[in-house]
Amino acid sequence: MKMGVKEEICSGCRVCEVSCSLSIFRENNPKKSAVRIRGHFPVPGRYQIFSCNQCGTCAEVCPVEAIHEKGGVYIIDPDECTGCGVCVEECPQDAMFMHKDSHVPIKCTLCGTCLAYCPTGALFDEDKA
Repeated sequence: MKMGVKEEICSGCRVCEVSCSLSIFRENNPKKSAVRIRGHFPVPGRYQIFSCNQCGTCAEVCPVEAIHEKGGVYIIDPDECTGCGVCVEECPQDAMFMHKDSHVPIKCTLCGTCLAYCPTGALFDEDKA
């Protein structure tokens, strides 16, 4: 699966953030979502979607090699990760972040939950489009 993004039709409802945090952490906590929505108002009057495109930069820069590719998805091994944050700083998509509840950065693993619940189709499976 490859996640597609159509920012021009995003309504800013943040259902993707809620569904993601519920799927990953079993919490209704959008601040733990691996997909993030940021509004830009009043100008230019749109929403920006931040999501991992699985480019692999995080794995390349990880000083302890705690990020591994598996089936086209980059996964962080929590036992190997030191929480240094280098991957977060170097992410070209600004799609990884740290949360105070965990020493391991949060990033998308392409579980597809956000795609299933996006009411506008702003997030979609490019392989099925």
